[in-house]
Amino acid sequence: MRKLPSAPTLPAHPFDARDDGDKLKEECGVFGVVGLTDAANFVALGLHALQHRGQEAGGIVTYHPDHGFTSARRFGYVRDNFTKASLMGTLPGSIGIGHVRYSTAGSKGASEIRDIQPLFGEFSDGGVALAHNGNITNADALRKELIERGSIFQSSSDSECIIHLMARSLQRSIPERMKDALRRVEGAFSVVAMTRTKLIGVRDPVGVRPLVLGRSGEGWVLASETCALDIIGATFIREIEPGEMVVISAKDGLKSFRPFDSRASRFCIFEHVYFSRPDSILGGRSVYETRAQIGVELAREAPVEADLVCPVPDSGTPAAIGYSQESGIPYAMGIIRNQYMGRTFIEPTEQIRNMGVRLKLNVNRALVKGKRVVLVDDSVVRGTTSRKIKEMIIEAGAAEVHFRIASPPTAWPCFYGVDTPERSKLLAATMSEQEMRDWIGVDSLRFISLDGLYRAVGEATGRNPEAPQYCDACFSGEYPVAPSDMIDKGFALKAAE
Repeated sequence: MRKLPSAPTLPAHPFDARDDGDKLKEECGVFGVVGLTDAANFVALGLHALQHRGQEAGGIVTYHPDHGFTSARRFGYVRDNFTKASLMGTLPGSIGIGHVRYSTAGSKGASEIRDIQPLFGEFSDGGVALAHNGNITNADALRKELIERGSIFQSSSDSECIIHLMARSLQRSIPERMKDALRRVEGAFSVVAMTRTKLIGVRDPVGVRPLVLGRSGEGWVLASETCALDIIGATFIREIEPGEMVVISAKDGLKSFRPFDSRASRFCIFEHVYFSRPDSILGGRSVYETRAQIGVELAREAPVEADLVCPVPDSGTPAAIGYSQESGIPYAMGIIRNQYMGRTFIEPTEQIRNMGVRLKLNVNRALVKGKRVVLVDDSVVRGTTSRKIKEMIIEAGAAEVHFRIASPPTAWPCFYGVDTPERSKLLAATMSEQEMRDWIGVDSLRFISLDGLYRAVGEATGRNPEAPQYCDACFSGEYPVAPSDMIDKGFALKAAE
């Protein structure tokens, strides 16, 4: 029998709220408004609602005829940096956009403030600010070409390629420059941009990342999720379609364009599983209801005799409720999350980092003692968090621990705007389900099947293997857009079966 590997080594970084690198992280969220007085206040509220999509840094840009473009970029939470008092008088105007982000690696410092979006460029026909959610998979090649042709980059962000491509376009208007630029770009992009008078939203041809349209009085709103519309009292109108560009102004209203060749939609299925807030709407479906249905499908596929169904807070909660309802096993809060931990509240020494999960989660000992417990979580990435939670449950006296995972095994990295470990660090890339069960040390471990996940998100017949309805590359290894830069660096795509 093959010897099971020891726990993957985690990168050394200050302790924060990112689950010791054992969760997939969406890297950013975007928000924009036009036609609303004191736009910056609305943008700050929208970014606050999108904080789950990026907690490292945020930025806001506005325009006012008397003051021109103004901007603010800060590290940390929106609530700490963009209060009404801090915005008053410094970010005037009735048009503005904002961005929240995760950094993918390394510590924060002054040298990285240049990477905080929105980015800005001044062209002959006026300035443009741009915020991007996603990842450009041919950014290395574009960057090399642009530098060789004289472009001078100010950041390490792949999004800056769009600004330089726009600058080199021979088109006269900024929307036309943007069309030119984005036709050169590969990968995933939901872009919110602004000129002095126009708010612009664009999704890539397969629509990997989300972008929605709303209205607030006479104003218009673009956001990564509908929950950001709710916070400012805006009405959800529709999703921006894959491959669509909308150009909105207070004077001319909304105009829609189709600058790209038509392609089948491949929206990220993990938005349904984890990234989006449960109170958002995706594809006309409540994210919360979809996650509860995932739990129902999981209970049908992987039943077990047990006394309690407990979520791993907070992302496993809706699926655990669905699992409980379908299985008839009582639902209980066997693990309690410390809602007030925030980020680094004490010196992040090695000893504190090793405490990891215990700083965020605590077991309800009186509830689980002597019980057979089903733990429902959204995913297993490196597996280190799952192992620590299992140890905590056993220490609290549980008789059995059964893990049920509300997504298929994550065996492939994402190149479309998600901070994913390299493939060798993904537990499912090197182990079978049985080996993962033994390594984590639980009585049983089951993942929902890919077909089960598709059924839960509304595809009654499951996944169409000839033409998948979603981007599920992190599970299947089938990438809807070839990750050109990574292939050039030696990344091996999944061989055809």
